Parts: sequence; structure tokens; C-alpha cells
Amino acid sequence: MTDIYSNVQMIKERVDASAKKTGRELSDITIVAVSKTVGADAVAHAQEAGIRNFGENRVQEYLKKREVFKDTVNWHIIGPLQRNKVKYILDGVCLLHSLDRLSLAQEIQTQCEKNGTDISALVQLNIGREPTKSGIYEENLERFLEELSVMRRIRVCGLMAIPPMVQDADDNRPYFQKMRTLFEKFREAYPCMTYLSMGMSDDFEAAIEEGSNVVRIGTAVFGARSN
Repeated sequence: MTDIYSNVQMIKERVDASAKKTGRELSDITIVAVSKTVGADAVAHAQEAGIRNFGENRVQEYLKKREVFKDTVNWHIIGPLQRNKVKYILDGVCLLHSLDRLSLAQEIQTQCEKNGTDISALVQLNIGREPTKSGIYEENLERFLEELSVMRRIRVCGLMAIPPMVQDADDNRPYFQKMRTLFEKFREAYPCMTYLSMGMSDDFEAAIEEGSNVVRIGTAVFGARSN
């Protein structure tokens, strides 16, 4: 098995070094280990190495792992969310990273009202305007935030983006910079916006240097996966 403990320690060192370039440190950055498709044993190894936040793409897989780990870790849903799956994430998910359309927000609001609960969410942007990716375009962000502002059960805690896949992480810096500009602009109007989620295994250092405070790291923690 991949040496998860060593991987996590190396990631922490790299995160800390990148954070220090911006006057921050490791504790200012949330590392979300993307645990999709890996088994509970691998999650347990990452937990033992000090990881407290885990990200899942599929609700069904999240539910299975939550049965094992309960609330000993913080669970994040980072993939596209279908409306018919909303009711399953209200109890136990600390942050939804992929709020990307009004119909989904309306369903979340309805289900939260039914269950007497709230949810914290990030608005996902399609910052590279890629047709195969989810997320709203930047010119629609202001209106979307206004629509969300009347949904009292949804706490909009920040923004998330997955920039285009590139050979060199530095090629994504313009996208990261654009995301930070949007984040800082709207944080003034929405004080609860505290998270800027961007950066994955191949580019998290560049993302942190450009302002990210949440990174979603899978391969660098658990090794390459077949799906």
C-alpha cells in the first residue's frame, strides 16, 4: 500500500512552505483528502497521519464511509450533487463544495426546512469556461449570490473552482488569481465567505500562493487510482 503517512507529512511540509510565502502557515490551510474510490483502511491511515477532512464525490460512497467513521472526521462533498441526493447529505456533511445552480439550491433549502437543519456550501465556478465541467460563469456569480441570500438555510461560505488540466501548475495561476479577485470582491458583501477552495495534487502550491485556503488532494495522499 502507498505510504500514506509519509505522503501526508510531505504534503503538510509543502503546504506550510507555500503558505509562508503569503504570510500564513499550515494551520491557515484546510487540507481535504479526496478519498473517493479508496477503502476505509486507507482513510484510517490518513486519519492516523493527522488528516481530519475528507472529500467524497459520490453520496452513496460518502454514506458507506460515514457508517464506519461516524463524526470522527469532517466530511466534504466535492463532486456534482444531484437534487435527489440532497436529503442524504444534510446530516453529517460539514461543507458542500459544489453548489452550482439555482434548482439545486432550492432543493437544499426545501430539504433543510423539512429537517430543521442548515448547510454550509461553496459556490462552484467554471472559471475556465469548460463545457465538460460544472459551475457557474463568473459573470453570473453576483446574481446567483443574490438569489442565495434569501435562502436562510444555506450558508454560503466561499467559492470553489477546478481550473483546466495543464502540464505546468503555473499555467493555472491566472485562473487562481481571478478566483481570488472574485472572492475578495464578494467577501465584502457576504462576510460569512471565508473559504476559497482551489488547488489539487498537481497545483496546490500555486493555488495556495495565489490565495487558496482549502486544497483538495487525492493522488498525492492515496496514490494513483484507476477511476
